[in-house]
Amino acid sequence: MPNRMFSFLNPLAVEIWVWMVAAYVVVSLTIWLVARFSPREWTSPACSCSPSADPLEDNDGGPLLRYTYEHVLQNDFTLGNAFWFTIGSLMQQGSDLNPKATSTRIVGGIWWFFTLIIISSYTANLAAFLTVERMITPIESAADLSEQTDIAYGTLSGGSTMTFFRDSKIGIYQKMWRYMESKKPSVFVESYEEGIKAVLEGNYAFLMESTMLDYAVQRDCNLTQIGGLLDSKGYGIATPKGSPWRDKISLAILELQEKGVIQILYDKWWKNTGDVCNRDDKNKESKANALGVENIGGVFVVLLCGLALAILVAMLEFCWNSKKNAQTDKQSLCSEMAEELRFAVRCHGSRQRPALKRNCTRCSPGTTYVPSALEIQHINGETGILPMIEMKKSSLSYDPDT
Repeated sequence: MPNRMFSFLNPLAVEIWVWMVAAYVVVSLTIWLVARFSPREWTSPACSCSPSADPLEDNDGGPLLRYTYEHVLQNDFTLGNAFWFTIGSLMQQGSDLNPKATSTRIVGGIWWFFTLIIISSYTANLAAFLTVERMITPIESAADLSEQTDIAYGTLSGGSTMTFFRDSKIGIYQKMWRYMESKKPSVFVESYEEGIKAVLEGNYAFLMESTMLDYAVQRDCNLTQIGGLLDSKGYGIATPKGSPWRDKISLAILELQEKGVIQILYDKWWKNTGDVCNRDDKNKESKANALGVENIGGVFVVLLCGLALAILVAMLEFCWNSKKNAQTDKQSLCSEMAEELRFAVRCHGSRQRPALKRNCTRCSPGTTYVPSALEIQHINGETGILPMIEMKKSSLSYDPDT
């Protein structure tokens, strides 16, 4: 029962499940790191303002407050969001997160391709498993038959098969004989037809001679042979002791065997009849196979190549952005890259960061934002309509990092 309860895991091999978990973790960490290095994943939701400590004076000599704006960048691909993005894609549900940079889009695209192949392969093989599962018999050998009691089994009363089980010294056959002998009502039948009828009615296995078994199975597709032969016996033609016909008959039988005549006669009377149920012997043992590395291992290789390409693109984006910022700040490329790199590899407080390059319309070097009186009242908690924002040039120095 436990094996059948978790049969939904059978379409994929164990190593494929392990590799999928590893791929999920690796892709999540990769898109998180790539998003931190890529400048396009850092967006600016708003500018925050705070009053400065020193007041200003307007043209009339009245005091005014100076407000300084801090430009803050935000990255949506936190570590938790990265794992949520990948699991949402794997479950074919998607996510509210959308990659913006080229590198993160490469990671997302290659992961979507990976999940498409995996989910499609799993669904197709699961259907095959559910179909074949109904065709698989729970009994595959005499040992399986002896270990259960749900399906009764017996043989022809007074026949050679009954004698075989009664006189056998093998433990399994002795156990089967004790069961058949003690079973009430009796599991022994008086004819082959009665035994075959009991099998067709269900929950009964009939032990019979292989020759008769082949003949019956070839003519009824509802019957099947389970396992191999229990023992090996031959047929002979009886003659009186000392009969001159014994050697002649033996030589004739050997000659027919060597020429294949006996096999031709067997095929003619046992198999090649109008009501033969044609079977492929392989179908008796056929079952759906779990998809392994040899089947879908290539999609993991494609995933690794896509992740490597995304990391390369992220490095190029990082270097290009550092070079542009270094020219704007008039500092060396190495110091700019070191400053960016220190924050990219920092894990604590990684959702927001001060913008190294302020592009907010309210914040520009050498400019101080001075609100009007009505705006000051609104900031202090009073209601009113704010007039258009005034921008006044000031001779005060402006520090971009404040």
